[in-house]
Amino acid sequence: MSSPSHEPAATALTIEMRAPYEFTVRVEGANAHAYTTGEGPPLGPAGNPAPDELLGAALATCLASSLLFCVQKAHVTVEALTGSVRVQKARNERGRLRIGSVEVAFDARVPDDQRERFKRCRTLFEEYCTVTESVRAGIPVEVALRVP
Repeated sequence: MSSPSHEPAATALTIEMRAPYEFTVRVEGANAHAYTTGEGPPLGPAGNPAPDELLGAALATCLASSLLFCVQKAHVTVEALTGSVRVQKARNERGRLRIGSVEVAFDARVPDDQRERFKRCRTLFEEYCTVTESVRAGIPVEVALRVP
C-alpha cells in the first residue's frame, strides 16, 4: 500500500485597486498580511514595489533561502549573505514589454575551514528554489475576467 500524497497548500492572494495602477495585496491564511504594489510613474504613484521588482525579489529571496537551508543541513556557517538582482525588460516580437532576463548574484562569507562543505551547496541550492525553477520551466497561468 502506498503512502498518502501530501500536496503542498496553495498560496491565496487577493488584490483591490486603491487608485489607478496601485493595489493592496492581501495574503490569506496563517501568514496573513497586506502590502501595496503597482506600476510606478508615469502610470502610477512612486514608492510602491512594481510587479517586475516583486518578481526579482521573489527569485532572489527564494534562492537565498534555498542556499541557507542547504548550508544549515551541511553545518556551514554563513557569516554574511548579500545579493543583487537585475530584471531586464525587453520587447517581444509584437513590441510588448516582457521580462527578458533576470540575473541574480550572491556574495557569501563562509569560514575558511567550512568552504569544502559549502561547495556542495553551491551546486545544489538552485534546484530547490521553488520560484526560480518554476519560472525557468514556464508556469501555466490561467486568467479569468468576471464582470458581474
